[in-house]
Amino acid sequence: MRETGWNGLVVLLSLLLSLSAVTQGKTVKYQTFEEDAPGTVIGNLAKDISSAPSSSGGSRTNFRMMKQFNSSFIRLRESDGQLTIGERIDRERVCKHTLHCLIAFDVVSFSKEQFKLIHVEVEVKDINDNSPEFPRKESSLEISENTAVGTRIPLDFAVDEDVGVNYIQSYQISVNSHFSIDVLSRADGVKYAELVLMKELDRETQASYALELVAMDGGNPSRTGTTRINVKVKDYNDNSPVFDRNSFSVDLPEDAPVGSLLLDLNAEDPDEGLNGEVVYGFGNQVPPEIRQLFRVDRKTGRLTLESPIDFESKTTYEFDVQATDLGPNPSPAICKIVVQVQDVNDNAPEISITPMTSITAGIAYITEAAARESFVALVSTSDRDSGANGQVLCTLYGHDHFRLQQAYEDSFMIVSTSPLDREKIPEYNLTVVAEDLGSPPFRTITQYTIRLTDENDNAPVFSKPVYEVSVVENNAPGAYITTVVARDMDMGSNGKVSYKLADTYFMGSPISTFVSLDPASGSLYALRSFNYEVVKQLELRITASDGGSPPLSGSANVYLRILDQNDNAPVISQPALNNGSAEVLLPRDAPAGYVITRVEARDADEGVNSDLSYGLATGEPSVLSVNKATGEIYLNQVLSHDVDETLSVTVTVSDNGRPALTSTATLHFLIIAGSPPSDRTVFPAGGGDEPHAHWDLSVVIIVVLAGSCTLLLLAIILIATTCNRRKQDKGGEDSDSYGEKGTPITIWKGNSYTTISARDPAFSGKDSGKGDSDFNDSDSDVSGDTGLKKDGAVVPPMGGLWACTSECKVLGHSDRCWSPSAARANAAPSPAPTLSSFNSLSKTASLPRDPHRRDNYYQAHIPKTVGLQSVYEKVLHREYDYVLVTPPRPVRVQEISDITIPKNESSGFYKSHK
Repeated sequence: MRETGWNGLVVLLSLLLSLSAVTQGKTVKYQTFEEDAPGTVIGNLAKDISSAPSSSGGSRTNFRMMKQFNSSFIRLRESDGQLTIGERIDRERVCKHTLHCLIAFDVVSFSKEQFKLIHVEVEVKDINDNSPEFPRKESSLEISENTAVGTRIPLDFAVDEDVGVNYIQSYQISVNSHFSIDVLSRADGVKYAELVLMKELDRETQASYALELVAMDGGNPSRTGTTRINVKVKDYNDNSPVFDRNSFSVDLPEDAPVGSLLLDLNAEDPDEGLNGEVVYGFGNQVPPEIRQLFRVDRKTGRLTLESPIDFESKTTYEFDVQATDLGPNPSPAICKIVVQVQDVNDNAPEISITPMTSITAGIAYITEAAARESFVALVSTSDRDSGANGQVLCTLYGHDHFRLQQAYEDSFMIVSTSPLDREKIPEYNLTVVAEDLGSPPFRTITQYTIRLTDENDNAPVFSKPVYEVSVVENNAPGAYITTVVARDMDMGSNGKVSYKLADTYFMGSPISTFVSLDPASGSLYALRSFNYEVVKQLELRITASDGGSPPLSGSANVYLRILDQNDNAPVISQPALNNGSAEVLLPRDAPAGYVITRVEARDADEGVNSDLSYGLATGEPSVLSVNKATGEIYLNQVLSHDVDETLSVTVTVSDNGRPALTSTATLHFLIIAGSPPSDRTVFPAGGGDEPHAHWDLSVVIIVVLAGSCTLLLLAIILIATTCNRRKQDKGGEDSDSYGEKGTPITIWKGNSYTTISARDPAFSGKDSGKGDSDFNDSDSDVSGDTGLKKDGAVVPPMGGLWACTSECKVLGHSDRCWSPSAARANAAPSPAPTLSSFNSLSKTASLPRDPHRRDNYYQAHIPKTVGLQSVYEKVLHREYDYVLVTPPRPVRVQEISDITIPKNESSGFYKSHK
């Protein structure tokens, strides 16, 4: 039937380009029929999306199915994107009564350069493989003989699993004389038939009728279903119940609680007794689904909700409620009820994230080499609600390296916004938030992780570009030299580093014959014993390579210095030796200081190991000497005649190594007659016999440090002694300034004097330190007075205690307890001041004083505070204590000529009321 028409495949829509160049999103739609054989080709994505074979140098494009909804239905060939039927598809099982049955999934086409998202929708077309079926093969109806012509009686409706034209299209009834049918459609599209009375019934003529109802679909060929209806005519019943209305339509929110009242039905019967008593119930043709969801009260007719309903499951319910009386041969009245379920926002959005590549659930993987706008994962949102309640807004939070890009309808792509670097950020934790537009809105939050896979984009890097190491000569073969370290920030084989020596030559031999390198650890070992006198330095180049494909490498230079060791003894070259000895001619008449010969030697070592010194091991030290530095052998004195004709000495040549190595030679001096040649060197007598002493640098440093420490110690002792003396001198002055112990102090007690001893611990001449003393305190540099005169002699002041009040006895001396400073007169003693003398004072009062002692008077600078002002005002009415410092024996206070009490705004002045 479909060999040339459909051939298992119908391409409906051209592809829609909707996204960017890198993450192009395309939607392709196919059609296939249910029950097609497995292996039937649906389409080929590589051809249908018109992908160029190679727009970037022949890179191959592969395909991968992202959403594994049910891999058994449709299969994808990854090499070219061919879609085929995996197993027979039963549309009624997959989509039930849905008019359009779609199998939707996503495919990613990817190459090295880019990713493309392809949304595939395969519509499964219905075939007429199901016949209409009635719920009952046979049913019975009772109808009163007085039923009016035109009365409609509901019948069972048939069910067909197919949809569209393959669904039930019409009903037919067998031929009869009294009944016909009327085919109607419910609000949900279901077609049903009603039995219509076309002619009056007469029970006496015919008491029953047998009818056959046939339901037919629109398939080709058409399929049918039948049921038998037995109609029984009942005896006459005067009146039947009548509903207020023949039909009702009710709007019911889907969140209505169980027990909610939908309708309060009412039917009336004018008969009396049982014939007029009405009962309610569902019609016989009402399916069990309705009876489970709704309930009709038999007596009251109240229609209530029996079970929760769900808008997302079904939006409309249509059924009949009948009312019958209890009389004989009742004739029911029918009322049609249509319940429209209203959607409420009772479903939160659902989020489904499908990564392009995933090893672990909840984690998407993407290579760090992915270009900008690369596709990472597909975010699909859905909401079972409708209208605004089902509209979803999706937002991505977490990092600005990724964003959401709409792919189609309620699906979004997570794409990269910038180049990625796993070595900087290996993992991203993102949050996807989906929120509907309901009121109040529902929100769903999903955490998602994107993990970067490593690319070999980092070459190994050595810890330093140049390594300078050393090894002492005469090392053992296989001795450890050093370890070079290179790090690669990549992971796995991309970060696994191996080391290799560069192929270079040294002294005609490969460098690998001198040293060996562990390729795994980078440790360097000596393969032979080095001789400093032959090899002083080796230059090596080491390469570190990773295990990536292709591998990346880095290099470093290693300078291996051979350190000298004192392994060579001095070799005497002059005079020429024969079996370790030589003969040298010595004129008998040679003067003292005559240089006979010079011993020359060389040492193959370097540095201190080659510094040579000469000496005599055997011989006549009184006759011959040797210069330790130059090796010159000279006479100490003129040869006497009794000296043998041959003098023998053993000369030693030592280097400065540790331990020192020494060579010896025996010199035989043959004494010959005559004088030495005039051109020979002669040392002055008494000079140059021994080389000048050389100071060791370490000894000099030790001496300098010892001297410096000694000078520092002497300076510390001197400073400490000076400070101690100053403290002692200052202590003596302080004791003198305070006078002798036991100096009495006279206190004016309002109208008399009281004398106390300075030894009393309750009285101190020092400030307590509790106040901020700036002037006129006992520890101030400038006292308020220079002293008092007694009989013409100046009495030294006693630390300014003349103005101390009784508070000082308790609190100690502080600025709070001092009275204002005033000059003390040096005139002869006078009677104590009286209250009247204060009454005559104004705000600035003057007491009598000696005008000739202004040189001993210091004006006190006391800030004007409220406290001092109040003290002055209260002084006019009360008596206060005044403390006067007196000479060693009590004297009367001289007449006060003038005292100034400045206005003070502080309240710190302490008043002691007597």
